[in-house]
Amino acid sequence: MSGEHPMRVVLEQQGPYSFRIDFEGAAFASLRSDEPAPLGSGEGPNPSELLLASIANCLSASLLFALRKYKNAPGPIRAEISASTERNAQGRLRIPRAKVTIRLAEPAASLERFDRALAQFEQFCTVTQSVRDGIEVEVEVIDGDGVAHRTGVDQ
Repeated sequence: MSGEHPMRVVLEQQGPYSFRIDFEGAAFASLRSDEPAPLGSGEGPNPSELLLASIANCLSASLLFALRKYKNAPGPIRAEISASTERNAQGRLRIPRAKVTIRLAEPAASLERFDRALAQFEQFCTVTQSVRDGIEVEVEVIDGDGVAHRTGVDQ
């Protein structure tokens, strides 16, 4: 894959459904993810929680960027995201919608060009817009003999 800012994340299984997640080139420690019981032991956030955290984090950073672009110095913000899983037509769990609430430390009236920042900040959020647009995911499984096997979505 090529791109403007290539990223690589490596996961290694540590338990039945637990993975160590390493962010290539990062100066911080790896992260652990795990499924809740009864599948896993809940020793870290599960993939759905990581997705929600990514959406809320990206929107928060994008709002800060948009506000600062207009020379504001906003105080600390707090973001919350909530969602539920639902079964699709094939009976598989999906997250059909999420709600994000971002709380600012100051009143909107005290921020320069707040309406303009509010109108554009979501467009700065790579994660949310990628989820909304749908991310094309190519999957390849390489077996123990090194043979590559391509998969299709929802086979």
